[in-house]
Amino acid sequence: MNLFLACLAGYCLGNFSSAIIIGKVFLNKDVRDYGSGNAGATNAVRAFGAKIGLVVFLLDVLKGVIAVVIGKYLDPIWGQYFAGIFVIMGHNWPAALKFKGGKGIATSIGVMLPINPLVALICVVVGVALIVLTRIVSIGSISGVVLAPVIVLAFVRPMDTKLLGLTCVLSAMAIFRHRSNISRLLKGEENKFKKKD
Repeated sequence: MNLFLACLAGYCLGNFSSAIIIGKVFLNKDVRDYGSGNAGATNAVRAFGAKIGLVVFLLDVLKGVIAVVIGKYLDPIWGQYFAGIFVIMGHNWPAALKFKGGKGIATSIGVMLPINPLVALICVVVGVALIVLTRIVSIGSISGVVLAPVIVLAFVRPMDTKLLGLTCVLSAMAIFRHRSNISRLLKGEENKFKKKD
């Protein structure tokens, strides 16, 4: 029962879309009407500027952290992992928004931070470096998350199979949500990032 509550709490938290709420409350705009149409931090930067985009990013990270903390409280063994997966599912496919959400990268970072800060830090550094070098956000986003299982295998001792499983699920969800980006990357058609001033 507690594990079910952890999943439910995670999914409900994921439905809190900071990009949409901030855009509508403070700017009377819907982030989905701009750029890629996604309700995530990257599109918030494009639509509303870097400062608001950063706030959206931090809030998306925070809900991942909160979900993990609640999940661990409800079920000390499995709760944080399932709550972490479900908060990203809630962000990516929110029932409150007709299952059209973001792509889950910021929330994935939030999930990993309290579970294993080292893995989270390495993935963020790699992701940011690739974004700076290429100016293509999807390359950094996809690479950072997909790298997570490799980092677990290389650096986590003793081996944590639950953590490895979590990073594999997060990577799979990230790849699935970025499949259109991957297609454009393979064709050389992915746009470089240009933020709104």
